[in-house]
Amino acid sequence: MNFNTVSIFGNLTRDPELKSMPSGKNICKLSIANNRVYTKNNEKVTEVSYFDVDVWGVVADNCAKYLKKGTGVIVEGRLKQDRWEKDGKTQSRVTISANSVHFMPRKSGDGAGQESRAESSAVAQGQTAEYNSPDNIVWEE
Repeated sequence: MNFNTVSIFGNLTRDPELKSMPSGKNICKLSIANNRVYTKNNEKVTEVSYFDVDVWGVVADNCAKYLKKGTGVIVEGRLKQDRWEKDGKTQSRVTISANSVHFMPRKSGDGAGQESRAESSAVAQGQTAEYNSPDNIVWEE
């Protein structure tokens, strides 16, 4: 049996990068930071880890449209390792290939805690045909 799954919460470290592949399918590249806070010698220590995320299809389009640097997201997906040769040495890199990206709510600039419709909590899930329309994004009010 094989099992490869990851769920991670973090904030975008830069704006999403949307690219069109030769096949015509879109890919959106995200970079997220995840903080771990723990106590060591009676002092709080923050450990930051950075992860690269690949999002495909209509979910990629929605990420590029609605996300920006600093936005919180929950990514669910699988780990993917790429390997290549460079200067005679094998290189590798592990990324997260997203199955779903959950957009976290953003506060409006007035500090009142209200959220705009475009920035309200959204869930962009799946890579299947049932999610081929932006109208299928689940908007919580």
